[in-house]
Amino acid sequence: MSTPAKGLEGIIAAQTAISLIDGLNGHLFYRGIDVNDLAEQSTFEETTALLWYGKLPSAAQLASIQRKFALNRQIPNEVISVMMALPKHTKVMDVLRTCVSVLASYDPQVLDNSLDANLNKAVRLTAALPTITAAWERIRNGLWPIAPSADLGHAANFLYMLTGKEPSTTAARVLDIALILHADHGLNASTFAARVTASTLSDMHSAIVSAIGTLKGSLHGGANELVMRMLEEISELDRVDEYLQAAFATKRKIMGFGHRIYKADDPRAPWLQRLAKDLAESTGNMRWYEMSERIRKIVQSERSLPVNVDFYSASVYYTLGIPIDLFTPIFAMSRIAGWTAHVYEQYSNNRLIRPEAEYTGPLGVPYTPLAERA
Repeated sequence: MSTPAKGLEGIIAAQTAISLIDGLNGHLFYRGIDVNDLAEQSTFEETTALLWYGKLPSAAQLASIQRKFALNRQIPNEVISVMMALPKHTKVMDVLRTCVSVLASYDPQVLDNSLDANLNKAVRLTAALPTITAAWERIRNGLWPIAPSADLGHAANFLYMLTGKEPSTTAARVLDIALILHADHGLNASTFAARVTASTLSDMHSAIVSAIGTLKGSLHGGANELVMRMLEEISELDRVDEYLQAAFATKRKIMGFGHRIYKADDPRAPWLQRLAKDLAESTGNMRWYEMSERIRKIVQSERSLPVNVDFYSASVYYTLGIPIDLFTPIFAMSRIAGWTAHVYEQYSNNRLIRPEAEYTGPLGVPYTPLAERA
């Protein structure tokens, strides 16, 4: 038997036309389009349409998907009731996972696995995740959820539902670009989990629940939360050097650096670095950006590690006024576009995903009757 690949590293488990990662040279493509071009010129809604339909939409098609998102932002009152019954200390990702399960019960096409039905479910789920996330932030703080706006874009509407105030054009565009950059990333752990579930011919909601549960893990979706916790712990620019030297001495992991796929810098990182700087300058709060820059320079002078997408997204979200434990749910709000695209791709050419394992336990162990066991 061949030697198993730990963590399935280097194993090709699926074919996909959705995204391509060139880890050696630091490039990422969605449906063949460089993610840098999309971040520069596109919107999250348009990028989502690209991932779902395989090409950029026409003006009429884009207007249609924007209307569909706006019409499906409101979640059933029964889902709000479930959220209000949860303990206020419930983790946001657990709320998201639970509410997607509940939404399945109210989706009229939940058991229909046809193309049209799954595209409709993808729209409803993509529109609902920001509403759930914003609603829980308010509910746990004793506030009533703010109804979504049909007049705002996807990113702007989320920020509006958090605060009740329409965000600035700059803030909305910064979040919009961040959502584009996180929309898909090959066969990452959560996407693979969604495809495994879909391969059993389970429904799309179940596949997305699997993905959310996988994204919750700190080795996947929680890294930017840990980056921000680190920045808060350091707290001041003049403490960065001391903190890092202590971290190096104790071999403590510095979050936001290194990636299994990328040997060069993550292509999404320069965009988030630019957004972090722009936000810092526009708000007059340079603290987190300057600390991040100092950390990057020291870490990369000590260790040959590329910056990943999590490093600068932490200060971007924090400067936007987003609570730290909402960072991973925002990841889910974006990656739902890729998850749903992969679920449909799995359905379209399905075979049950069922790898084998190499058994390493004992053989020939006799059964000992209960009375004779020590």
